[in-house]
Amino acid sequence: MRKPRHCQAGATYHAIARANRSEFILQTDTVKELFLQTMVRAKQHYRFEVISLCIMSNHFHLMIKPGKDESISRVMQWILSVFAIHYNKMFSLHGHVWYDRFKSKVINSLRQFVATFNYIANNPVVAGLADEPAQYRYGPYRLARDGPLGSPIPPIITILRKVTRTDGTLSRLGSE
Repeated sequence: MRKPRHCQAGATYHAIARANRSEFILQTDTVKELFLQTMVRAKQHYRFEVISLCIMSNHFHLMIKPGKDESISRVMQWILSVFAIHYNKMFSLHGHVWYDRFKSKVINSLRQFVATFNYIANNPVVAGLADEPAQYRYGPYRLARDGPLGSPIPPIITILRKVTRTDGTLSRLGSE
């Protein structure tokens, strides 16, 4: 029996999904763009905010905040299954694309928020794919700046406005 997922209303999550057998299914720009298109389509079906996203070759990291009365499980299930269907069609494959369930962790504090954002942004640097986070095409900085039409990631200034009160102090993370 698998352990139930920890969900919290109004929470921001760090979600990770890995490719089955650690295969580099997300290695090409074409497949990364397919994943981004799937994310954009998901926004038509569910209310959620993408705070940060980094697509690596065999996994992705996502900071996501489901909208009111939305379930992270439903949102992620839709994204992962729709991507898998299109990926399998693209390459005339069948079977599992993703390894196990996606992993997620609730982000409870501003310190955790910043640490998670930095961890996601620096993932390509640690992997040797870029010298600095802003160089990686499928990391949060470049996706926010150069993302596809209807990019699921808002500019960082929008994110900072949401966690900053009008008096300049930081609001409680996750509160609207």
